[in-house]
Amino acid sequence: MSLTMYQASAPQIKKMLLNLSALLKKGEAFAASKNINESVLVDGRLFPDMFPLSKQVQIACDQAKGGMARLAGLEPPKFDDNETTLAQLQERIAQTVTFLDTIKPEQIDGSEAKEIKFSIKEWNFEFVGQQYLLTWVIPNFYFHVTTAYNILRHNGVEIGKSDFLGA
Repeated sequence: MSLTMYQASAPQIKKMLLNLSALLKKGEAFAASKNINESVLVDGRLFPDMFPLSKQVQIACDQAKGGMARLAGLEPPKFDDNETTLAQLQERIAQTVTFLDTIKPEQIDGSEAKEIKFSIKEWNFEFVGQQYLLTWVIPNFYFHVTTAYNILRHNGVEIGKSDFLGA
């Protein structure tokens, strides 16, 4: 039995978004228990030239909704990148999961050779479906979820591998 494009993507991406939501909840509890303004976490970075936690969550959500939408032949939903609180980041994750729940396996399966074209700022990208999923969507998604985890951990939130994996 072979793994379909849908099976290789949507369920695991949704699971990791829910794990990311749980990580943010732990961040919120940590900030409250230590009387730390949550903006310390939301604006936290691993290094000055890296994006803050807020942007890491935004991009992870963008990779999830954009990736699945393009494979399904849909226009990706547009979200404003204006979240400044952990609650707002939670809402963005929830909206992304809600969108993912509307996509059916038959919309993604069979998209291995589908032509995918899009632009980000001045860069234009062209892929075929399987290449897009395996070399763009999944690596970028995990990079930003992992970086969000690392920012929280770096700032003292007591999370570990089992929290990241949702085990």
